[in-house]
Amino acid sequence: MAQLSKTSLLLHLGIAMATITTLAFVSMASSVVIAEMSQGVATAINQAGSLRMQSYRIASSLAERPNRQMGSQEQWQESHDLVDEFENRLTHSRLTSVLSDNLSHPPSHAYSLVNQEWFNIIKPLLTSLLEATNPSHLQEPPPILNNETAREHYLEIVDLFVVKIDRMVKLLEHEAESKIRLLRLIHIISLFLTLFIAFTVMYLMKTRVQTPLYDLLNCAERTRHGDFSKRTPYTADDELGQLGTAFNEMASDLSKMYTDLEARVKEKTSDLERSNRSLELLYKTTKTLNAAPISDETYNKLLVDIKDLLDVGPGTICLTGRDPEHAFRMATTRSPEEDVPDICNPSNCIACFGNGHRSHWVQVKRSPTDILRVHSTPILHQDQHYGVLLTEIPQGMELQSWQKRLLEAVANHIGVAIDISQRTNEGRRLMLLEERSVIARELHDSLAQSLSYLKIQITRLKVTLTQPDGHEKIKPIIDDMKGGTNSAYLQLRELLTTFRLKMDGGGLSTALSDTVKEFANNSGINITLHNRLDKYIIDASEEIHILHVVREALSNVVRHSEATSAQVNLNFYTKQNRISVTIDDDGIGICDKAERVNHYGLAIMSERAQGLGGEVKIARRSEGGTRVQLEFQLHHGDKDDRRVENQKRLTEKS
Repeated sequence: MAQLSKTSLLLHLGIAMATITTLAFVSMASSVVIAEMSQGVATAINQAGSLRMQSYRIASSLAERPNRQMGSQEQWQESHDLVDEFENRLTHSRLTSVLSDNLSHPPSHAYSLVNQEWFNIIKPLLTSLLEATNPSHLQEPPPILNNETAREHYLEIVDLFVVKIDRMVKLLEHEAESKIRLLRLIHIISLFLTLFIAFTVMYLMKTRVQTPLYDLLNCAERTRHGDFSKRTPYTADDELGQLGTAFNEMASDLSKMYTDLEARVKEKTSDLERSNRSLELLYKTTKTLNAAPISDETYNKLLVDIKDLLDVGPGTICLTGRDPEHAFRMATTRSPEEDVPDICNPSNCIACFGNGHRSHWVQVKRSPTDILRVHSTPILHQDQHYGVLLTEIPQGMELQSWQKRLLEAVANHIGVAIDISQRTNEGRRLMLLEERSVIARELHDSLAQSLSYLKIQITRLKVTLTQPDGHEKIKPIIDDMKGGTNSAYLQLRELLTTFRLKMDGGGLSTALSDTVKEFANNSGINITLHNRLDKYIIDASEEIHILHVVREALSNVVRHSEATSAQVNLNFYTKQNRISVTIDDDGIGICDKAERVNHYGLAIMSERAQGLGGEVKIARRSEGGTRVQLEFQLHHGDKDDRRVENQKRLTEKS
């Protein structure tokens, strides 16, 4: 603990408390000491006072005797007892205990005089008188003259003796009173000193504690309400003064910190507003670019948002292919004046595109005092360079780092939108090619075969007509042509039904239910559906393939199986991540090695299974009937690649 200074309040209060405690202790100790010293004084005074009475009793006893007679034995014994009692009283401890051996002590000196006179004068006189007048020792009367002389002599000196005793008593009383006066003086001095110290402490508390403390509280209250200009005037060397000095320094520091804090709050507010503006621009960019379809008007609106939110000049979006020297201006908010040099007047695409991977500045000198400053931001996505975002910067304005980062972010969003648009167009083109391949395959495997068959029959008919007996052979050929025409018509209807097939809002589950009801109602076969696939497991293309396989299998059941019931089961195996589609019937069953020359539906199902990356198994059931089972693995990550490969394969096959 640090040492207290001489001006410390704690030190002063400690000294005051120690002084008051000392005075109280002195007062109590003096009371105890004086009380101890005064113990037995009252008894000694009474004892000394009784010596006066005893002296007069002895004198009275001697005075009552007849002058010329010896008196009786009882009178003599009474006088003798009074003398012994006086001596006992004179030498008793009740009197001698309060006296000291030092004769300079007045009561002790007075007692010594009384004691000497008693033993040297009074007692010998009384002893001789009593011995001379003892009736038991006298045979003849003593001389009256001697007895009378001794008695008169005692009566003469007894008054002086009593005066000495009285003086001793007064000295004892005076000593007792002096002790009481001393005790009273000590108490009065202690009381006044205690009151003085108490008032002094109260004054110090008022001037050095209460007033400074109120000032500190007032300053603290003002500071709590944000007023840091208040200062406490009490800055002494004591604790509260040091606290006041520390408070003043703290208030000064807080004032500076508060000023700095306001500046930083303004700075942070500005940064927050800037961040909000950046987020607002990015939000508008994302919202605008995600709106379908994306057009030139969309990009023009985006350039207007950039101009308004960043407070910059007009902008331009230029796209390029493999040759950066010839770019395409997709959108712009500039309106260049004629015959005035501009970023595109004359055209200088190489300067705008730069190296294609880093932002840079492009300057066009319009006049000796007018220089057009354009900031070029590359439009990139996955290392693919699509173009540049050109932003005109007014004279005297410098782009900050956050503005540059924001322009780069907007350019990246534009690159993502362009990439998505190109991928979407490519996907649509591939889907169109795939659908055309499917249509071509379906026509080739069904209607084209039937038309080829009819063409062969027409050739037969021509050959038969040239023969002499051809008219007799025409009828079978015409019947075959009629059957072929009917078959081609049925195949055409099936193809139209297949090509018109589409998914509604219910997805695969609703489409399968409708398909099962359709075939059950048209055929009279009891067909049940058990779909255990979650709708989020597969995508739309896989749903279409599954639906076509189920329709083709049910078509074969209706046309060839002669079944009375059929079941369609769809299951998903989580561990293997596989989908299984099974169509069972209780019909006559398919041959183990069926001839598939004219079974175009089976070939179509195999093609669709290969498109899904799986396979179709067609086999006879042990309990009767046929089972058609489609199984394929789910690989959502490489669907696009698989679709492209399938499209290439189908295109090559076609």
